Amino acid sequence: MVIPLTETRDKAQAAASPTATYIPAPSEFYRQAGPALDAFKRRINYLRISLTDRCNFRCFYCMPEHGAHFAPRDQLLTDEELLRVVRAAAAVGFEKIRLTGGEPSLRRNIVEIVREIAATPGIREISMTTNALRLAELAQPLKDAGLTRVNISIDSLNPDKFRMLTRGGDFGRVWAGIEAAQRVGFNPLKLNAVVVRGMNDDEVADLARLTVDEPWQFRFIEMMPLAGVGELAEQSVVPTTEIIARLEQVYGALEFVGWFGSDPARTYRIPGAQGTLGFISSITEPFCSTCNRMRLTADGKLHLCLLRDNELDLRDALRGGASDDDLAALMRQAVWLKPWGHGLPEGIKPTLRGMSELGG
Repeated sequence: MVIPLTETRDKAQAAASPTATYIPAPSEFYRQAGPALDAFKRRINYLRISLTDRCNFRCFYCMPEHGAHFAPRDQLLTDEELLRVVRAAAAVGFEKIRLTGGEPSLRRNIVEIVREIAATPGIREISMTTNALRLAELAQPLKDAGLTRVNISIDSLNPDKFRMLTRGGDFGRVWAGIEAAQRVGFNPLKLNAVVVRGMNDDEVADLARLTVDEPWQFRFIEMMPLAGVGELAEQSVVPTTEIIARLEQVYGALEFVGWFGSDPARTYRIPGAQGTLGFISSITEPFCSTCNRMRLTADGKLHLCLLRDNELDLRDALRGGASDDDLAALMRQAVWLKPWGHGLPEGIKPTLRGMSELGG
């Protein structure tokens, strides 16, 4: 649902946290200076921006093979609208930007967009999550434009299975993109796999082995019940504890490296490995208490929590004459309305958007 601009945070949200205090938010609060804090006093400084809801893959956990619906292009934010939102975000204390999709490399002018965001005062890091299909040709231009890091999705090392899981993806081109990312110096290089029972859970040891000789981090992600794949997710989640147990059968006890601040991944290492392993356990071990992020959809909605449907519309404000100060105030309002965490334990499930619209 899109939140009306006059709505304030419900007291029930405060009850979700035993340490939270309900504080009424007067309208002038949204125009105060300083870093944006939510009602639970978490500093929100990380904005994930979906550049497009389109993708050149049709991964089974992300998009349906047929019948996917995409927003008309005139409903998507233009480059200038997008950059206005970035400037407003920086003005209220957002420091990190991650470009996602769909597949962000499909966005026309992607290099120029990166260059403009990187030049925005207050933005200290800009990264991208990609399937790497176009990364071999784009890695150097993106690096030169100011992109600092990439996360690359790779759910299988078997070219035939990879083609099946992505419904047509070319493993060779993706691996060339990974090599290009390493060559141009995107460090640390992070690779991601969504682990799905009966699909690729038999490959976790092979995927983890990539970190033995390379200083990469391989991240194993529990499948999330977003719109369109909820039933599959409920049946197919492989808990992090099970993944770790499988890895330890092969490699012995993993070394715990740490869980760093707002990073959702708990980090481990295979003994003697150059790289590390990350485990993102959104379902079985949620990390809502340290969440520092919000999401901007390609059609201009601020999505407050990945696994909830709550949104606040910035596109209408942009096209309705909002000033830069107005946009900043709206972003502060969205931060204030951010819920404590997802509602899966209470049976609340997202129905509005799929992964391809939110970028994870």
